[in-house]
Amino acid sequence: MTTPQQEIDLIIESVPGWKAELLTELRSIILGTNPSVSEAVKWKMPSKPLGSAVWESDGIICVADILKSAVRLTFPNAAKFAADDPHFNARLDSKVARAIDYFEKDVPNHDGLQNLVAQAMSFNLDKGK
Repeated sequence: MTTPQQEIDLIIESVPGWKAELLTELRSIILGTNPSVSEAVKWKMPSKPLGSAVWESDGIICVADILKSAVRLTFPNAAKFAADDPHFNARLDSKVARAIDYFEKDVPNHDGLQNLVAQAMSFNLDKGK
């Protein structure tokens, strides 16, 4: 049986070049935000046999997906806690989620991403009360 960490390693290994490097960096930033962040893999299906990398703390913080020309981080509840955050550039019309699409030459904003992760964690914690 493989661990979620090993499954995410497989997801990263399955994507070419810059996407693997970027996903590795995003993973490091997310995990570095707080020691209570855990990893999971969800939504395995025939069209996506490895599933999606997910980071959680009292609920889902964000989900990584590999798109044709980008790596997307989706924050499922961001419209409720950070709807107007300037880092979001995708799913801006969603009533619930927001996403960041990272393209080949993009450099992640470490502080901005860690702030979004912290906000998601706080939202999840408050939601459970």
